[in-house]
Amino acid sequence: MNVTLAVKQYVSKMIENSGPGMKVLLMDKETTSIVSVVYTQSEILQKEVYLFERIDSQSRDNMKHLKAICFLRPTKENVEHLIQELRRPKYSVYFIYFSNVISKSEIKALAEADEQEVVAEVQEFYGDFIAVNPHLFSLNLQGVARGRSWEPSMLARCTQGLTSVLLALKKCPMIRYQLSSDMSKRLAESVKQIITKEYELFDFRKTEVPPLLLILDRSDDAITPLLNQWTYQAMVHELLGLNNNRIDLSRVPGISKDLKEVVLSAENDEFYANNLYLNFGEIGTNIKNLMEDFQKKKPKEQQKLESITDMKAFVDNYPQFKKMSGTVSKHVTVVGELSRLVSERQLMEVSEVEQELSCQNDHSNAQQSLRRLLQSPRLSELDAVRLVMLYALRYERHSSSVLPGLMEELSRRGVSERHRGGVENVYTQHQPLIHDTLDQLIKGRLKDSQFPYLGASSLRDRPQDIVVFLIGGATYEEALTVYNLNRSTPGVRIVLGGSSIHNTRSFLEEVMATAGHSGDRTQGSGRHSNRR
Repeated sequence: MNVTLAVKQYVSKMIENSGPGMKVLLMDKETTSIVSVVYTQSEILQKEVYLFERIDSQSRDNMKHLKAICFLRPTKENVEHLIQELRRPKYSVYFIYFSNVISKSEIKALAEADEQEVVAEVQEFYGDFIAVNPHLFSLNLQGVARGRSWEPSMLARCTQGLTSVLLALKKCPMIRYQLSSDMSKRLAESVKQIITKEYELFDFRKTEVPPLLLILDRSDDAITPLLNQWTYQAMVHELLGLNNNRIDLSRVPGISKDLKEVVLSAENDEFYANNLYLNFGEIGTNIKNLMEDFQKKKPKEQQKLESITDMKAFVDNYPQFKKMSGTVSKHVTVVGELSRLVSERQLMEVSEVEQELSCQNDHSNAQQSLRRLLQSPRLSELDAVRLVMLYALRYERHSSSVLPGLMEELSRRGVSERHRGGVENVYTQHQPLIHDTLDQLIKGRLKDSQFPYLGASSLRDRPQDIVVFLIGGATYEEALTVYNLNRSTPGVRIVLGGSSIHNTRSFLEEVMATAGHSGDRTQGSGRHSNRR
């Protein structure tokens, strides 16, 4: 149950199938992201892939000495681009791989266009998702909902992404969904429809305990995406923004040119892999140790290269030293910027009030702490909005609620009407957290009345292989929960996916976009869960 490995194996197989010789990798916008997250350019270069091109690029040259490996989503636009390509081929031979199921009629159209017989192979390789971590995937979709219903094109794309994950992991699951969410039921039915239609593709070797797909809705827990994060990966996404493992540092004061955009990939960065889930305090200590280790290995300026042996040792060690130098510069810069933002935005104090609002039941203290923080000129608009949202989710119906006064305070601070509208839209959505849901599921106590099975059959044994999908986006905090459950529950393997991976900013954008479609305020049960 490793989504990163599944996509890597697909890409490796594509390259192997094309045989020896120089190659070009022809992709679309989405498959470019899918490949770049699991492979670095230098790794692919070692496999004789010397050129990376977009299928929709008009400026490609004829290069008949290259073989073309095409990895594309099976969209109408891509099929049309391929048809045009095959009518006037720029490369010697084409190995075509679609990231999902393609119709027979489109295969026929491609065959008819291949008059010069340059196509050597057409296959389906089910890598139609972004493998963020081994146990975490995303579809990179924003705005999946119109109010409380699906945006039609998004339902189709989520279905494709989810069935692709199941095919990549070779799982034909039983399906459970969140009853309180019509969107969950619709997606469950849509996935089941594809499994039934493409039953031959899903004909995997039966396991003693069938795998399980659990479909949840982000509206079940509006608190998690609003909280500040304190583990490395989650913190980077919250404060700097991670997009396909890339961070834009161009706005960092005094940043050097080569650090304006950096890549953080656990596959190729040992320090990052070892520190993903550690808290900020531990990261500081580990950065210091990394620096000290680097200083020891740094070539001394006075180092004499007198013999051939000296020179050979220097040359042998230089690539490793250069790589370590890059790792040190990158992480020192990232952690330094995180520290600056924590201090500048008073995030320690903000986080303390967040935890008070989400974990404790002392309304008087909570509202006093919140009002005091809202007076601070250093509090950012984003942090002011998130704190009032957390208060609204927890205390909107409290007899002494001061929500109207807090809304006025936001207005006085100059917070836009658009953001204040977002507060009203998440008043009463918070229900149990994913940790509680999965814990109950693993123990066999998750109620069928709240999370029914699709179809007549149900699981009698404890599930072993679980794919969880969150409509409306997952978070790195939830990924950490899944990582910890995988470590602490032998025999259980969980993979988490979401239509996107949220930080507070992207979640607020989604809430406001949904509010614009729904027209009225969302009502929910108003239940809350104690955080741990």
